[in-house]
Amino acid sequence: MTEFSDWDLVARARSGELNAYAELVRRHQSQVIHFCMRMTRDRQDAEDLAQECFVRVYRYLDRLRPEAKFSTVLFGIARNLTLNFIRDAGRRGRGITQSLTREGETERLLEDALHRPDREARRHEIEQMIERGLERLSAEHREIIVLREVQGMDYEAIAEILKCRLGTVKSRLARAREQLRVQLVELGGELL
Repeated sequence: MTEFSDWDLVARARSGELNAYAELVRRHQSQVIHFCMRMTRDRQDAEDLAQECFVRVYRYLDRLRPEAKFSTVLFGIARNLTLNFIRDAGRRGRGITQSLTREGETERLLEDALHRPDREARRHEIEQMIERGLERLSAEHREIIVLREVQGMDYEAIAEILKCRLGTVKSRLARAREQLRVQLVELGGELL
């Protein structure tokens, strides 16, 4: 099934091929979970949201049209579910925390002569500071930073996911980066 495009798999799933749908999930599940985890800051919530995202994809297979990349459509669904979850979590007064490294991913130590414990400690300190800075951002700013800097999406894909203009993406990203910079300075990271 790896030779088929995402939209080919959607068409096959639409006609009842469960293996095609399973391949779509396999291809995109980890990225969706990662995105949701960056937004919700909780692994279990992220997995639940990703599952709901794929349930919706399956439920609406007949409505999906290849007018954009499949991943753009998928992240649009994930984004909406995640923003609703964050909004509702705020109403419930639920506290959430986040980690910058993927759960279960052990930090890899460099095996070469350049590996030094002081550099590793500094890198960890910087990661923690960035994590705290991201926690302080609004959901709107956090999502655009995650889509661009963590997921590595291009501006056009982000514009499609957020349903806004390319210029809006660029300006929102600039504001988000500036807000993150301000947060890092407040956290004592002016020397980063």
